[in-house]
Amino acid sequence: MSLRTVISPSRYVQGAGAIRRLGEYLAPIGARPVVVADDLVWGMVGHDVETSLKSAGLPVRRETFRGLPSAAEVDRIAGVLQETGADVAVAVGGGSAIDTVKAAGHLAGIRWANCPTVASTDAPCSALSVIYTENGEFEEYRFFPRNPDLVLVDSQVVANAPVELLAAGVGDALATWLEARATAQSNSATMAGGLPTVTGTALAKLSWEVLWDNALQAVDAVRDSQVTPAVEKVIEANTLLSGLGFESGGLAAAHAVHNGLTAVAATHGLAHGQKVNIGSIAQLVLEGAPSAEVRDFVEFTTRVGLPTTLTEVGLRSDDHDSLRAVADAATAEGETIHAMPFAVHSRDVASALASIERFATRVRREAKLPDPVPYLAHA
Repeated sequence: MSLRTVISPSRYVQGAGAIRRLGEYLAPIGARPVVVADDLVWGMVGHDVETSLKSAGLPVRRETFRGLPSAAEVDRIAGVLQETGADVAVAVGGGSAIDTVKAAGHLAGIRWANCPTVASTDAPCSALSVIYTENGEFEEYRFFPRNPDLVLVDSQVVANAPVELLAAGVGDALATWLEARATAQSNSATMAGGLPTVTGTALAKLSWEVLWDNALQAVDAVRDSQVTPAVEKVIEANTLLSGLGFESGGLAAAHAVHNGLTAVAATHGLAHGQKVNIGSIAQLVLEGAPSAEVRDFVEFTTRVGLPTTLTEVGLRSDDHDSLRAVADAATAEGETIHAMPFAVHSRDVASALASIERFATRVRREAKLPDPVPYLAHA
């Protein structure tokens, strides 16, 4: 009989000014950290990281992240970790840097810690990395035997980041409950390596509830770089609750559709959570969810600032070749869409995606929300 399991990071720390205590929390984990961050992130928080490490008696060694969690970048960072004799790898940045450092730390055989500077994905807490090809297409999930030793989030740093990134995190986290409830119904295996637990499923639902109560207020606060109780709750929901919920609750159609969307160049450049939101709507359509439920989701996530139409992710409902490519990738063998409580085929996904445009556009007009703005991928 299959076992049920929950996995989680060893310690989660969140609050305004938390980054100034990074060294304090790192010191018990390792004595020779290597911090991995890109130039933009380092320009914003590098001084605080350096000061924090020095005050804890730790050396300051930073390696530049080159922007894409590809197999080549993972191997390069792993080589740096080994050459420098690091005993803990520290990711400072977004989900791409974090996924790269987790994979590199595992290859190097050392511990790893994450300091997300945005709340745009649920990557920081998990024991897996999403690896992409050099041109941005989903390649594989890599699974690790343990979660990060530390996840530290500075709420003010998150509030200083572009509001679109917080909104993208909401899109990623809202999918957590939709996918966990589907996984619970099918009693499928989760990313934690077992069947879903009541705990994992409950945390996924709590993430959903926190976001419906707080996301709109938090997004408005972050437009002015303010940290409020609503912002703190949304950061926690996007990062911790969604991280635990997706990993120990299960993924299903929404993330599989996201992975499918990466197969089409027209969607490149969009944030992970923006594509996931289209996947969530597609999953609701595949489930035959009541129109009121789909309508409420479209209206709410439009107000959050997420794409709810194909137009906004660079696609068209009459572009059958692109939709077929997305659907084929989303239903590939081993994809999480097969955790749905019913069989899903490529043609089902293509039809679900094609049906979104008219319905979502009508919902938006009836709610007096803006018409979709076409997305153009960067050349």
